Amino acid sequence: MTVEDLRRQVRELKADKGFDITLEQRLAYLTSEVGEVAREVLRLSRDGSADAGKMAAEDVASVRENLGMEIYDVLWNLLDLADLAGIDLEGAFEKKAQRNEGREW
Repeated sequence: MTVEDLRRQVRELKADKGFDITLEQRLAYLTSEVGEVAREVLRLSRDGSADAGKMAAEDVASVRENLGMEIYDVLWNLLDLADLAGIDLEGAFEKKAQRNEGREW
């Protein structure tokens, strides 16, 4: 799937569901979704710690599945944010990749 394929999915879902949202509202939703990603990452990182004990394998699998869903939500919100702001993401990716080639890390 390309970035444009993903953007098309976002546009179609928004149209089907009648989502009409401002740039600022989308940013708020994105921020909320990033918090949900953080929550799932923290659940995974506590696995095996002295205070939380080890999670059962099925619980780890469930947390990973939830984390994947939350990452999807973040990406979905980012794609919509780019659309709302009139950003050409593929162009931005190419330009940033070129800049990174010459950078010292």
